Amino acid sequence: MGKHSNPNPGEAGAAAATDPVWECEGKGACELKQRRFADTIMPHILNLYGSCAKAKDFDMYAPNASFEDPLTHAQGVKQIKSAFYSLSKLFGESKIVEYHIQESDIAPGKKEILIDNKQHYKLLGKNIHMISLIKLYVENDKIIRHEDWWDKKPLRNRDTVSFPLVGRMMEMGRRGLMLATHAMMGFGKDPGSH
Repeated sequence: MGKHSNPNPGEAGAAAATDPVWECEGKGACELKQRRFADTIMPHILNLYGSCAKAKDFDMYAPNASFEDPLTHAQGVKQIKSAFYSLSKLFGESKIVEYHIQESDIAPGKKEILIDNKQHYKLLGKNIHMISLIKLYVENDKIIRHEDWWDKKPLRNRDTVSFPLVGRMMEMGRRGLMLATHAMMGFGKDPGSH
């Protein structure tokens, strides 16, 4: 089974290559396969977590998107940029080393993408391996919410802990840490855009 980049099934050979939208079996039997949205954004997700993000890697987010992990809660693309640009400042190395994607349509124009993954970080020369569940909520082909559940545990907030006041304090702590990170990272400026 090969991949085919030319939508004309009569032309095979030199044109056969890398476009995963076209799938061919045998001579001239090509059909269009539905491409998942997750397949188009995964290279950008890998760049974000690999500390090599560029401005175009954030085009997948809606302007008012949010990102949340157990340490931070970013609101808007500029804060999301600060959160991911800070990885290279904190870690000598960071990357997703293994992942599995599940994409589901939850309503017309809305998707949920689950990325079950293993991440690798190097902090002060020490290797850190972590499992994570990245949850992306997508509307009209833009990410509106990005959650990173470390050890696949839900984020702790006023709705998920026994005492809502404790959860609210955790939320405020994440927002505070994000605002400090945002200030230290130049308020979401892209590297090299002084």
